[in-house]
Order: sequence, then C-alpha cells, then structure tokens
Amino acid sequence: QVQLVESGGGLAQPGGSLRLPCAASGTILRVYTMAWYLQAPGKQREVVATITNGGTTNYADSVKARFTISMDNAKNTVFLQMNSLTPEDTAVYYCNAGASTSARPYASTYWGQGTQVTVSS
Repeated sequence: QVQLVESGGGLAQPGGSLRLPCAASGTILRVYTMAWYLQAPGKQREVVATITNGGTTNYADSVKARFTISMDNAKNTVFLQMNSLTPEDTAVYYCNAGASTSARPYASTYWGQGTQVTVSS
C-alpha cells in the first residue's frame, strides 16, 4: 500500500502564497506520476497539476503561471507552490500518485486525505 500525507494547507490572503508538500510512503517499488487535484464545495474533483518521475509537468489553464509542481524523486515527495492566490482557489487539495508496490507490482492510483486551502481577506 501507499500512504500519501499532505500538509501545508491553511488560510491565505488574496495575492498570497502557500506551498503544499505531499509525501508518499509504504512498500513502494516505483512512483510513476504524482499530481494535485482540488475539489471546491459542491463541485467535482478536478486536476490542478501533474508531474512524471521524468519531470514532465502539466497544468490546468486556471493555474498556469501561478502554480508550480515539483517532485523529489528520492523522497517520493511532490510539492505544489501556489502564488498569486485568489478566492477561487479555495478548495480541498488532494495529492494523487501512480505507483507500484511489492503487493501490487503494477501501476495503481492512490489518494491522500486532502488539505483545506482557504483564500480570503
């Protein structure tokens, strides 16, 4: 199994910044991709940014040029640097990983519990 633990959420002012780390642990053989999703109240979960273990990144149009995803492969940790935050960024942010483990030696999807981000003055 893979456990994903997010942190770094909280309250930020409009125009401010937050950094969300997410660490993957467990009997991991390989992490293929990591990603951040958000779910705003009453809405479906949607992808924010993704990164492969080779460093290829993709972003939702709404966060391009404001958010940066990065990954520390050695520590199986992904980061989401969020700048120029707006109230529309308020949501629960979920970490996602595609990884193989000793018990499931093929790519499977895992989710964290989520961390609340609130942008308000």
